[in-house]
Amino acid sequence: MSFNKQSIKDIDLKGKTVLVRVDYNVPLDSDGHITDDYRIKKSLPTIEYLRSQNCRVVLCSHLGRPDGERVSKYSLKPCAKRLGELLDTSVQFAEDCVGGEVLQQVNDLKPKQVLLLENLRFHAGEESNDTAFASQLAANAEVFVQDGFGVVHRAHASTAAVAKCLPSVAGLLLETEVDTITKVMEHPDRPLMAIIGGSKISDKIDILDRFIDTADVVAVGGAMANTFLLAEGIDIGKSLAEIDEVPLAKKIIAKAKAKAAKERFVFYLPQDGVVASKIDKSAQTRIVDWDAHVIASIENYPKRAPRRSGQVAKDEMILDIGPFSGAFIAGAMQLAQTVVWNGAMGVTETVGLQGPIGPFAHGTELMVDAMLGEFGHKPYTVLGGGDTVGYIEDRKLTTMFNHVSTGGGASMELMSGKKLPGVEALLDKEK
Repeated sequence: MSFNKQSIKDIDLKGKTVLVRVDYNVPLDSDGHITDDYRIKKSLPTIEYLRSQNCRVVLCSHLGRPDGERVSKYSLKPCAKRLGELLDTSVQFAEDCVGGEVLQQVNDLKPKQVLLLENLRFHAGEESNDTAFASQLAANAEVFVQDGFGVVHRAHASTAAVAKCLPSVAGLLLETEVDTITKVMEHPDRPLMAIIGGSKISDKIDILDRFIDTADVVAVGGAMANTFLLAEGIDIGKSLAEIDEVPLAKKIIAKAKAKAAKERFVFYLPQDGVVASKIDKSAQTRIVDWDAHVIASIENYPKRAPRRSGQVAKDEMILDIGPFSGAFIAGAMQLAQTVVWNGAMGVTETVGLQGPIGPFAHGTELMVDAMLGEFGHKPYTVLGGGDTVGYIEDRKLTTMFNHVSTGGGASMELMSGKKLPGVEALLDKEK
């Protein structure tokens, strides 16, 4: 199914004042400097197209969670500066997003000029989807363009209510995101492999269900895998897990086994893991091989492997998939034509002492190497989910994958088959 909403190329925008919802929720350091401008760069095609149509371009976004208060560290002013550098033109900045002074700045804009409004979430009406606040926003323009894919799963004033006030269409980024993700979910090049990580089954249950229905291989990792291991009777020490979700994990495993009994399908849980007694860059790590026992047998030969080599101690946590599991997942990727990755395999945010790869990020890094073709075959890759994209952004690898989504929650909900309020509010394509 192709994108069924009108985009900026479907309507006449020449010379109009256009309000564009972008997603400039970018990471900042303690000095207020942008540490990754990926989302700003992804908004450029839409902005450049609007400028080519002699539009007056008014951009709006949120940044952080100021909870309806004016918090200086969440100002979008650094984004205006960076956007100006990327566009090679002056980008004006408004100290608010609604009100008389903002309207005056908008009215003073000349064709092709760009104005970025201050953080939408400085007003409580944004997150409450307030119609009065949306009307004030809409007063700034003649047309609304939704290009903030990272927020379209939320019914906020700048995603839902504003679309009732103005003719509303999609930007180029939003169209690309929805088209790409929908295609890999509904008409992928097969075999299709899904790698699902993260911390909670409850956050990923809909995605897991959908991929068990549609994928050829589903590999589970991250802290979420611990709950599945519990369901399989494996001791996990003091690892993070959702004890209450063990029955759900058993149900998912049963569904996967039933599919595997009828057709070619693999549902893979880690067979070994990297464990430590604390989450710290200086923590001593070891590999626990609870299933295959290959690593322990090789390391201890000619002696018999000690029992502890296959058991997570009570004071230990599983913090990454082990090398056997990583190799299995990387090997399966050599046969896949499409790989969808959502969720890290370990605690990737722990900084390493000996380089950029942390002590609990080796499993994730092995998968990254496989996706990039380091072992021979490079599949078509689609990445979604906040921690996944954050890791790739930190490693400066975003341009090396086929599609790195700008929306964590939005990509997850779209993969799950849910409708996105910010997309549903847009004008349908004419039939």
